[in-house]
Amino acid sequence: MEIIPAIDLLGGRCVRLYQGDYDQSQVFDENPVAVARQWAEQGATRLHLVDLDGAKAGQPENWQAIEAIVRAVDIPVEVGGGLRDRDRVTALFDLGVRYAILGTAAVEDPDLVATLSAEFPGQIIVGIDARDGKVATRGWLETSAVEAIDLAQAMASRGAAAIIYTDIQRDGTLQGPNLEALRHLAEAIDIPVIASGGVSSVTDVLSLLGLVPAGVSGVIIGKALYTGDLTLKAAIRAAGPGRWQDVPPDFGSSAFA
Repeated sequence: MEIIPAIDLLGGRCVRLYQGDYDQSQVFDENPVAVARQWAEQGATRLHLVDLDGAKAGQPENWQAIEAIVRAVDIPVEVGGGLRDRDRVTALFDLGVRYAILGTAAVEDPDLVATLSAEFPGQIIVGIDARDGKVATRGWLETSAVEAIDLAQAMASRGAAAIIYTDIQRDGTLQGPNLEALRHLAEAIDIPVIASGGVSSVTDVLSLLGLVPAGVSGVIIGKALYTGDLTLKAAIRAAGPGRWQDVPPDFGSSAFA
């Protein structure tokens, strides 16, 4: 299972939100490029970037930071936030971004997902951010009537390469992932699912390994890496062998909490 560090961009800085609330943001680093280099040096095989300003504005806003990160690391970068038309998606690809994540557009313009997936096979990921099973849009500021599983099935049929599933009520809380919701969604579709939200420890990573047969292929980890509750090295080791005895002893006393 792939471990994917998250870098959330707000005003060009690396931040984390609590349950998607822009009024509850915490700045972790003024230099997101340095953060990206750090995760790459520690063994990350992919980076997850979210343009929080772009998600709210409806178009990407942190172009300079995104381009600088892509140039600074030699691992694939995926980006979401405000990608609601072809021009902005192709502009990101021109910068060197490997994967584009569409969220609001998947609800409001599902045919765009189909068109882009055909044009850029394997590079279009759909982000499904759910609140009580319903899909949230526009930077999580609005909640639609669309069920997360229904949207996932529709996007799989339109050629999406993968689904990133975020339980908003777990995001930034360090309370653990919503395993039940992830299992139901992964079993309902035949494309990979990437888990996001709530991961706080090696225990959480190991619990997600049980969902690999259902189709969960990766997990995005944010706040826990920045607070030190979990180290990237420990998460990667846990996701590889998936056995307690193979997890190295250098992840801190809180890693099994």
